Amino acid sequence: MYKSGFVTVIGRPNVGKSTLLNQIIGEKISIISDKPQTTRNKIQLVYTENDCQIVFLDTPGIQTPKNVLGEYMLKVSKSTLEEVDVVTFMVDNSLEIGKQDSGIIEQLREINTPIILLINKTDKLSNTEIDYLVQKYEAMNMFEDIIPISAIFNNNIDRYINAIKELLPEGPQYYPDDMITDQPERIIIAEIVREKALLNLEEEIPHGIYVEVQEIKQRDNKDLLDVFVNLYCEKESHKGMIIGKNGRMLKKIGTEARNDIEKLMDTKVNLKIWVKVEKNWRDRADKVKYFGYKLS
Repeated sequence: MYKSGFVTVIGRPNVGKSTLLNQIIGEKISIISDKPQTTRNKIQLVYTENDCQIVFLDTPGIQTPKNVLGEYMLKVSKSTLEEVDVVTFMVDNSLEIGKQDSGIIEQLREINTPIILLINKTDKLSNTEIDYLVQKYEAMNMFEDIIPISAIFNNNIDRYINAIKELLPEGPQYYPDDMITDQPERIIIAEIVREKALLNLEEEIPHGIYVEVQEIKQRDNKDLLDVFVNLYCEKESHKGMIIGKNGRMLKKIGTEARNDIEKLMDTKVNLKIWVKVEKNWRDRADKVKYFGYKLS
């Protein structure tokens, strides 16, 4: 019997959702950062075996919105809960349940979709602490399975996949065997550039960054790819910081991004990034929509 279905992965920011999915898929598709609001869109990642296909939805972290973009991201996360076959709720190794996790738990009580709880970063916990957390969540009597994992070290990920298989219905193969995401290459490339900005820049600047791939062009000799990118920020002062003294910061972002893009595309890449200012775009519904975040 062939099983297939859709699985959303939700949780507050920075619990390791994208790390988990990249580990499962075996490719870097979702961007990873220690800063909130890393994932902005709903990204489908496809995991295929001989007897099943699991389509994972990596969604933005659930948190109180601070602007129009934040409202969009919250709407994306919430909308997936009733549309999927299995919900995965991920928490980290905190021994106490915080306000944001408690808020998500209250939302999850209102849905009928089966829920798997993943407790991530358990490589930093003792066995006694892991048992304590499992028992605390078991007492809620709302999860089909509770699995302690370490996404970064690939611990217990097989158990998680098997737990999903148990809950999936019989169904067709939705995507070809070799397809791992529904995102076009230019979207993945844009996310790679944005990730490098998130990793290298000061706290406030990256959240106001939007990356747009203008053109991907194969050279005639076929061994070099030209990639032209616009990187938008919200303030002139931010533009200066992104470029950096003598262009050093932009060069660092570009070099790190190019290395990942070359792995993704399996060819040498000439990456050109232009930094532009679009003032306060996250607070402007017209610009949020123009940049591809559908608000309705």
